[in-house]
Amino acid sequence: MGRCCFYAVGTLSLLLLVTSVTLLVARVFQKAVDQAIEKNIVLRNGSEAFDSWKQPPVPVYIQFYFFNVTNPEEILRGEIPRLEEVGPYTYREIRNKADIQFGENGTTISAVSNKAYVFVQNLSVGDAKSDLIRTLNIPAVTAMEWAQEGIIQRIIHALIKAYQQTFFVTHTVHDLLWGYKDELMSLIHPFKPEVPPYFGLYYGKNGTNDGDYVFLTGEDNYLNFSKIVEWNGKTSLGWWTTDKCNMINGTDGDTFHPLITKDEILYVFPSDFCRSVHITFSDYKSVQGLPAFRFTVPYEALANTSDNAGFCIPAGNCLGSGVLNVSICKNENAGAPIILSFPHFYQADQSFVSAIDGMHPNKDHHETFVDINPLTGFILRAAKRFQINVYVKKIDGFSVHTNALDKYLFFPVNFVTQSVVIDKENAGRLKSVINTTSIVSNIPYIVMALGVFFGLIFTWLACRGQGFMDEGTADERAPLIRT
Repeated sequence: MGRCCFYAVGTLSLLLLVTSVTLLVARVFQKAVDQAIEKNIVLRNGSEAFDSWKQPPVPVYIQFYFFNVTNPEEILRGEIPRLEEVGPYTYREIRNKADIQFGENGTTISAVSNKAYVFVQNLSVGDAKSDLIRTLNIPAVTAMEWAQEGIIQRIIHALIKAYQQTFFVTHTVHDLLWGYKDELMSLIHPFKPEVPPYFGLYYGKNGTNDGDYVFLTGEDNYLNFSKIVEWNGKTSLGWWTTDKCNMINGTDGDTFHPLITKDEILYVFPSDFCRSVHITFSDYKSVQGLPAFRFTVPYEALANTSDNAGFCIPAGNCLGSGVLNVSICKNENAGAPIILSFPHFYQADQSFVSAIDGMHPNKDHHETFVDINPLTGFILRAAKRFQINVYVKKIDGFSVHTNALDKYLFFPVNFVTQSVVIDKENAGRLKSVINTTSIVSNIPYIVMALGVFFGLIFTWLACRGQGFMDEGTADERAPLIRT
């Protein structure tokens, strides 16, 4: 009986070890987990992924920081602008997908992304409706850009002089963001109806959407989950000078496909950036006890390289690394000469930083990043940051305002931080899913541990049996036949 138990334990140990190795090599349980995730994370009516995509369960906040001009008279005399950062002015961004329609085969879905903003006083430094900011007179600078020659220039010049338009203006934070009636724009509007009489950095964006999207559902391939295939009826953009730069790549940044690896290059299309942007793995992170891959926008995304030459408008007019001329696509700002960068010219040429007193680029405060759970593709924490600058240059006929400029200047107006962090409730729900999949994935290791355990028992029994043989009585050790 003892001998049978001895061999049974040994055989069981060997079978468990062989089975565990086979399961690990074949990745049986890992494949089962992957297939289950691929099947469930699809934009399908009634699925949890669809509900989260339609209305994000985690609150999104957008914080505005303005650069207050502290030396306006000195700037007009040729001194370097001195700017003081003021903020944040925080708004809750309420977003949801609407006008949803599924394609016939279930592989596509169309929708609009509605966004509304509600001021959050307790997360702000002051009252947006009363706090005053002195900044560049963007409508006047824009009008100067329109009229650089001929009779139009003389008319605009006369209007600026007659209505005592100054190079700098003072408005409340609320008006600078959401719009105010501008004298100059009101006078130009009858002659150029496409130019609204109101001006604001986010004029017309509260309670609206940025256009019609068509997304892939991920039904045919999990890698296609929530990828954009059309925006406003087009499969590519028409602003830039090369087909590659005009491509619409990736998602809208709200969601990503599951089973992400750190070697991937992910793409997002933020419409307010007017182009697709790629992000790459930079670090391992933990958010609310959940594992995450941190992806960031690399330096190369806005570098002055041949790959980005197609973003130079007009062709060949490249401004340098770290900045992007988006005036061609900012119709809501009346075609203002808007230049985007990261806050405080982070990752931009040092010459842009040195031209402004008050720029202090910092990776921790000014980098754009997203922390993604690699198993599910869910965003655990993210911060999208960008700065709005105005391109100001010396213009003949407007020397009263531009004579202090040697050539041109990227004048910072404000920067934005759009952030999200998963809350404890959703983190707990996601953690239970991850723990369950982790247990299933680790079944081969559990089997292997059992095999090792029984192997140890087998070894102990073998040693114990040998000991019994060595320690028998004199009669037991005596030969059976004695002479």
